[in-house]
Amino acid sequence: MSIDEPPVRVSDRGAATRGALLTAARGVFAEAGFAQAAVTDIVAKAGASVGSLYHHFNGKADLYLTLFEEFQNRQQERTREAIHAVRDAGESDPMRLFIAGATAYIDGCLAEREVSRLFISGDGPPGFDRVMQKRLRRWARLNAALFHSADGGVDEPLVIVLTGAMAAAVTEISLSDDAEASRRLAGDIMAIIETIRNPRAERA
Repeated sequence: MSIDEPPVRVSDRGAATRGALLTAARGVFAEAGFAQAAVTDIVAKAGASVGSLYHHFNGKADLYLTLFEEFQNRQQERTREAIHAVRDAGESDPMRLFIAGATAYIDGCLAEREVSRLFISGDGPPGFDRVMQKRLRRWARLNAALFHSADGGVDEPLVIVLTGAMAAAVTEISLSDDAEASRRLAGDIMAIIETIRNPRAERA
């Protein structure tokens, strides 16, 4: 380092090490799966030490869950931005808002297929299925905010159908080996979801 270069702060170095460990873990998990992934492979890929890994994370499962939370946060932001964009453009129909958000979510899965597949594959730490279910319920509650029944409540049957359809779509798209086929499938699925109507609301 030259005298003109600012010193690297410990916090910066720590953040860089943490980021390198997460990037390495994502690659190792994607290649070997969670169960077969070795901590030694992760730290070697990151150019770090086992001690530094345990300084930033509680272990392999913590790395996996952190990657999941960060991916879901990115997905939530994609969805939020898409819904706000169409709403700001004057759209108020709940289904159109849902389609905008759902399309953004699927686009995120397509853009990060390796990461999305990692969490859909079923090869995660013990109890991860409960984490996934909790996230799905949270997503359903967010969807429910768009749909209201005539009595002012939530149109729960419609939310369940839409959320279930999206969960199945994300699974199929994430596990497909053909990126282009996945993109076509995503478009077809969204076209079908867009036709869903609630017969109770139409009778009202």
